Amino acid sequence: MNSGEVYITGSCILRHNSVRLNGSLLWEAAEQMELQEWLRAGYDRFSGQYPKFHKMDALSKLGWLAAEVLLKDTAVTAMPPEAVGMVLSNSSGSLDTDLRYYATIKDIASPALFVYTLPNIVMGEICIRHGFKGENTFFVSTAFDAELISSYTAQLLKETPLQACLCGWVEVMDQAYDVTLFLAEREKRGLAQPLTAAALAALYK
Repeated sequence: MNSGEVYITGSCILRHNSVRLNGSLLWEAAEQMELQEWLRAGYDRFSGQYPKFHKMDALSKLGWLAAEVLLKDTAVTAMPPEAVGMVLSNSSGSLDTDLRYYATIKDIASPALFVYTLPNIVMGEICIRHGFKGENTFFVSTAFDAELISSYTAQLLKETPLQACLCGWVEVMDQAYDVTLFLAEREKRGLAQPLTAAALAALYK
């Protein structure tokens, strides 16, 4: 345990068909590329070893891809399963998938889509991929709430056995999406900075 501080040790942003890790542009595709095509290209570029990805809804694919990029080559991958948690949020829950599922009811309801009619399923897909078993929470708010995410995440890291926590914003509606994931840890690593609402807000922009 450290002195009580909690740190942001990494960030990944998926926005405008680009991927940024810790502020640096890793990859960018043409803005006119459709979301599903871009997600497939991102999967091929950053993973390509997880067939279940293709069955996920768009919300899960976005969160999964951001986590894949953010966690690569980090100490988190060696932590005990119960030591890593998640605190995510968005503004529309699973509405993007709900609407797609509702459209199938006219003919034969799609069980493959029904599986994803809860927003927290994105956390389940990330947990399955990385073996995480720590505490997790999904909030729905009108906009990214840096104060809520920073305070809740810091409390978990200070008062529970968690050593690290993925937190942030995962939103999608049709072709519009916005994903920002942060890695928060007890240990100060690399270019880490204290986990505060102001720090999250600045990185989110």
